[in-house]
Amino acid sequence: MQAVSASPDWAATAIFVVEDDAQAGPYHVDAHRTEALVVSPYTQHATVDHTFYSTVSMLHTMELLAGVGPLTQFDAAATPMLTSFASTANVTPYSAQTPRQSLTELNTAAAPMAAQSAAMDFSDADKADSHVLNEAVWQSIKGAGSPMSAARHHISNGTADNDG
Repeated sequence: MQAVSASPDWAATAIFVVEDDAQAGPYHVDAHRTEALVVSPYTQHATVDHTFYSTVSMLHTMELLAGVGPLTQFDAAATPMLTSFASTANVTPYSAQTPRQSLTELNTAAAPMAAQSAAMDFSDADKADSHVLNEAVWQSIKGAGSPMSAARHHISNGTADNDG
């Protein structure tokens, strides 16, 4: 981001980042929820947008920014991420921060669910049991024995069930 934000193209740039395959992840409201990030001089700062978006909303937003029509009826109908953007640009370049957590540090044998994790098959996509893997990730962050929220899959009337 630092290099892009210092480039001559920064004022006309929007970078979209989304987790691949968010389904069944341990999120306390809905297992299909995921983190999404839009980086641009036009994105809102110090705000949280609570609008329900989908990955197709992100595609629709990209189409609008690029000035191209929708590819399908699904992206045509998706809510664009308009409230994520401001009307004026803040072209101040980013200054990268050095991570405080080691990027090469591994869990030890004493980590929560270390034995189960070591027995998982990561030789190809989706071979590891997703529920056990999600529980191991949850406990590595929340602490050994911490109960993982049950996966929920609920959307009604076009709005996410946000009772969590």
